[in-house]
Amino acid sequence: MHTASEMNMKVSIIVFPGTNREKDMAMAFENVTGQKPEFLWHKETDIGNPDLIVLPGGFSYGDYLRCGAMAAHSPIMKEVISRAEKGTRILGVCNGFQMLIETRLLPGALLRNKTLKFICRRTHLKCENSDTDFTRKLAGGKVINVPVAHGDGNYFANDEMLSELEAENRIAFRYCNENGEPSSTSNPNGSTADIAGIFNKRKTILGMMPQPEDATLDHHANKSGLDLFEGIAEALA
Repeated sequence: MHTASEMNMKVSIIVFPGTNREKDMAMAFENVTGQKPEFLWHKETDIGNPDLIVLPGGFSYGDYLRCGAMAAHSPIMKEVISRAEKGTRILGVCNGFQMLIETRLLPGALLRNKTLKFICRRTHLKCENSDTDFTRKLAGGKVINVPVAHGDGNYFANDEMLSELEAENRIAFRYCNENGEPSSTSNPNGSTADIAGIFNKRKTILGMMPQPEDATLDHHANKSGLDLFEGIAEALA
């Protein structure tokens, strides 16, 4: 593995009104790269030339209308969509995942949790595809334990869409128990086929509801999310 001082990687984190996970995300990347990510306000239109664009969690625009729906039309998102089409790697977590759904950069929908209540707890995730820039250090169906904190994380895909995701190996993570198996209590929100995260067709975009950035530092409950960030840094540095 590279040491942090060796990694030359530019990460740009987009900040919207109501975003609240940008600093956690920045600390996770600084921890593995030794470099501070750049914060970009949603009204900016010039992104520069980042290796990775991050859409972090929070409650953009107070989650009015639909979660991520208003943020998807912020000025900077035209450039994000343009960069996505050119293959720039994009990571969207929680509210960021909702934005990727709303911009149609990722398929499906994110509905209210099956309990109709906000969920804040830790959950296990099994990596379903480690052959990507995002998940390269999570081979062998590795299980990580990270927080979830959302009210609208119930990922929905119809039968046709689910078949396509599975056939193209685009399911990134599934909710599971500590042994990597599905169970009646492991899926916190009722998502289709226990899906916790997905890729686009080219595997250049990852959207996920759980928050791996909060399982990377010494003061966190564990550091099982670290492999995700180290893998991204090694792939893009």
